[in-house]
Amino acid sequence: MTPMSCQRFLPHFVDLRLWPPGGKEVDKMQKETLMSFQRMDAYQVAREIARLVHLADIRDAELRDQATRAAKSAFLNLCEGLPNDSVALRRKYFVQSNNSLHETAGAIDLAAAIGAVAEEQARDIQALAIRLKQMLKALRK
Repeated sequence: MTPMSCQRFLPHFVDLRLWPPGGKEVDKMQKETLMSFQRMDAYQVAREIARLVHLADIRDAELRDQATRAAKSAFLNLCEGLPNDSVALRRKYFVQSNNSLHETAGAIDLAAAIGAVAEEQARDIQALAIRLKQMLKALRK
């Protein structure tokens, strides 16, 4: 099944160039240029959250700045933790990523509440945030 034939089964926010993560649809060249942690679902979801927050065009400058910085921080802390061999350092980075993820969700929720971002965009980001939270919880164990 090609990515385009999967489109009707996927939420509209899924970037089909990345679908399925680590699956046969990812071209050989792309697989060869990615590090192993970049193929992980948690990485892909955190990256998509950061991308969607950036594209959300939040109309409140403070919330836009807060949400984009928090989303980037959640992603980058995850990136530091995933390849790390030290259990203590992995936990530290995953906790920081989780904290930034919650800050992202809060900023997006408030932006939606005051009409600074579309409800649909906020719901899409929230759905991915819940998914990433579950992954981060599992990674911390």
